[in-house]
Amino acid sequence: MLTPDSVIVPTLGERQIPSPLTRVEAMRFVDDAARVRYRVELLPGHDEGEGITFEKAGPRERLFFEPGRTRAAIATCGGLCPGLNNVIRSVTLELIHHYGVSDILGIRYGYAGLNPAHGEPPLRLTREVVKTIHSDSGTILGTSRGAEDPALMVDTLAREQVNLLFLVGGDGTLRGAHQIHAEAERRGMPLSVIGVPKTIDNDILYVYRSFGYSTSLERAREVIACAHTEAEGAPNGIGLVKLMGRDAGFIAAGATIASQEVNATLIPEIPFALDGDKGLLTYLERRMRERGHAVVVVAEGAGQDLFAGEDLGRDASGNARYGDIGAFLRERIPAGLAERGIAVNLKYFDPSYTIRSVPANSEDRLFCDQLARYAVHAAMAGKTDTVIGLWHNVFIHVPISLTLSGKKRVSPASGLWSAVLESTGQPARFT
Repeated sequence: MLTPDSVIVPTLGERQIPSPLTRVEAMRFVDDAARVRYRVELLPGHDEGEGITFEKAGPRERLFFEPGRTRAAIATCGGLCPGLNNVIRSVTLELIHHYGVSDILGIRYGYAGLNPAHGEPPLRLTREVVKTIHSDSGTILGTSRGAEDPALMVDTLAREQVNLLFLVGGDGTLRGAHQIHAEAERRGMPLSVIGVPKTIDNDILYVYRSFGYSTSLERAREVIACAHTEAEGAPNGIGLVKLMGRDAGFIAAGATIASQEVNATLIPEIPFALDGDKGLLTYLERRMRERGHAVVVVAEGAGQDLFAGEDLGRDASGNARYGDIGAFLRERIPAGLAERGIAVNLKYFDPSYTIRSVPANSEDRLFCDQLARYAVHAAMAGKTDTVIGLWHNVFIHVPISLTLSGKKRVSPASGLWSAVLESTGQPARFT
């Protein structure tokens, strides 16, 4: 629950060291008292979060850590995402050029790199090492999924004498970051743990946008265009596109609006029925008889009630495995329409890993650079257990514990979903 106490950002202690950024011309320091409102609109009957404000991000005039005696580390965790190398480079260069921190470790393969049992030695990050990586996709540090023992990870950080830890990832990564912070705090170890929000699904709570989302939308729109071409090029053609989105349909919804060529969009937040007078198959039957082609976009977490009773186990991160809704619809749509006397030509597109592994576009490159630099400012000031967020187009500090209190999801009452319905012409629900 969002309360005044829940937005308080943990700080390691009093800041006594003058920032070297005072030498930067026109540098504008941010006071801890600077706040950003949770609600920017005043709506009748909506008083949730009234009076709640987030701490504004930015450089502080005094630091907790002395730059010349500080060692930093950065790890990229979870799945690949456009922009990872951009974040690594900008964190490194901000530390070196502006703060004078030259001792920087790149942790290999996510949290696994903090476990000596199967981790590889860290990579020393220098200006030369990161010089051109912003043009490359993927991450030079490697990444992995799965949790590690927080005590073992903090043992490694203590042994390496790390003061600043930057963790780039989504909700699973932030959960691990929170555990590392708690273990370091229990030991009385002054460790700043800062999260940089990375998830294509864009589902981190109280973070308006995570990096990689813009690039993913752009690439997803390109795939939808191909699906539309295939659908139009065959009699009774259907292009079926499965996009990322385990629990939130932001990619599917955003790509649909960007495309303007989708006829049905299915997301995890809104259950749908295949059969019945108002089901998906009836809608597609009418569409095929009237227009002769259709494009369907489905988020990977949509329609999971259709797999009720199936135990698919859990993945390396501890998340429940979901049924493959794309493969399910690839079989059920042609079969269901055949029963209605329509033989369709369905082309199936699953571009998930293709989208994850491309370089960031210009908008994400800019965003990654900003997130990285604000993360460095926060860490040097002794902020900890904190993720850098964007709220009302202002960068803020969000306690990691607050982001873990739930997931951001598409509201059926939102302007985003209304735009999807207007673009596709589909009913509000297939029931």
